[in-house]
Amino acid sequence: MPLLRQGSQYVVFGVLQLTLDWALFVGFTALGVPAAAANLGSRLSAALLGFWLNGRYTFADGQGSRLGWRRFVRFWLLWLFMTAVSTVLVTVVESQLGLHWAWLAKPVVEGGLALAGFFLLRHVVYR
Repeated sequence: MPLLRQGSQYVVFGVLQLTLDWALFVGFTALGVPAAAANLGSRLSAALLGFWLNGRYTFADGQGSRLGWRRFVRFWLLWLFMTAVSTVLVTVVESQLGLHWAWLAKPVVEGGLALAGFFLLRHVVYR
């Protein structure tokens, strides 16, 4: 069943991406980088890993990986939208509640976006 296989691989790779994203976000902000810039940098790093892993394994078909420039462009358009949402949410938490709360909110925000992202990646990016 492709949906079950894709879903389970997406979760495994997503946890890896989320860990990288969160660790970089915490590291950048601990070094004094503003939350918005840190979020952009951490999401970019995790996105590059995620595009390759998901295109190579999660959404691959019988003919191989599903990478390429057209998919890359669709991926980045989706990434830009999701990053805008993530950045707004994380910076609002940071400005209202402080940096440590933003560190805690980051995985929650990204986890919520990942749920919607699975279906968008499956039907828009890697189709």
